[in-house]
Amino acid sequence: MRVVAGQFRELTQADLAFARQIGCAGVTVNKPDLDSPAWVAFLNKEFRAAAGPRPMTRRWSALELAQMRVAVEAHGLTLDCIEGVPANLLDKAMLGLLGAEEQIEDFKATIRAIGQAGIPVLGYNWIPDGVWRTAKAAHGRGGALVTGYDHEVGRRIATGNLPPRDEAQMWANWERFITAVLPVAEEAGVRLSLHPDDPPVPVLDGVARIFRNEAAFARAMSFADSPMHGIAFCTGTFAEAGAEAMMRALRRFGRAGRIHYLHLRSVSGELPRFTEAFLDEGTVNPVTVLRELLESGFDGFVIDDHVPHIVDDTVWGHRSRAYATGYIAGILRALKETGGNTHVRH
Repeated sequence: MRVVAGQFRELTQADLAFARQIGCAGVTVNKPDLDSPAWVAFLNKEFRAAAGPRPMTRRWSALELAQMRVAVEAHGLTLDCIEGVPANLLDKAMLGLLGAEEQIEDFKATIRAIGQAGIPVLGYNWIPDGVWRTAKAAHGRGGALVTGYDHEVGRRIATGNLPPRDEAQMWANWERFITAVLPVAEEAGVRLSLHPDDPPVPVLDGVARIFRNEAAFARAMSFADSPMHGIAFCTGTFAEAGAEAMMRALRRFGRAGRIHYLHLRSVSGELPRFTEAFLDEGTVNPVTVLRELLESGFDGFVIDDHVPHIVDDTVWGHRSRAYATGYIAGILRALKETGGNTHVRH
């Protein structure tokens, strides 16, 4: 098990140096828009490629992905995972709209490119309208800025941006998708890792959220039963529906070897209302989580996730993420040096 820095939407040389300086073994990149000026500038600066007009990306380039990996490795880090593609590259497949088959074919091509580039994991989710929060305010410890969700507010919101879809439709769309792409992932040697719906409520904005609990993931892992298909286990998302339920799911899927990597974060409260919290507070006990992973033989990686925004921090949260990463690394070292027999309480 190793600790990596995650949630980068874009990378800079300073970000990579920072990740190495705080002791991370690698990084993940979250839904990168390879057409964005920041990504183009990053790759051009690293490899002195010719700048100029480029078509909008639908299928990621194996060459650009390999360049990204090499740039990361130049800092003594590994590129452990691409955590998903931008939603507009998979939304029609999720919703069963015209153009779904084209998006699936593009996704298959991207899987092949990721395999050719030597990147081992591709995360994905089945949330066409993304992560929802109804508040972001200075309600955290010491006035830290934290996000929160109140389902009484969320359930009344209808944006009209998406067509309504019930559970049966969303399951059918996912089963069609995973049946098509999993054989490609197996051939390419790329592990597909499914992230839970956040928040894990039955419906938002008229669209069913099907990956919201242990039973749903058991169904998914049974339907797509392959070592190349597993879970991007988010302790915060599972704990939004209750910390005990989160630990049951962690034990079940960790011991079955279906967790590819872990987002470690905490929340205060649970549905219908919760706020995000620092790792040393809230309902998630990181000592218990990491001990369970060690005992289950987990050999993937752990990243922090959705950190509170603290004084003088950056948009990405360098200060808060350094705190969270150090906290995780400290617990892991203590557990390993004591054989897991530590009773540290948070």
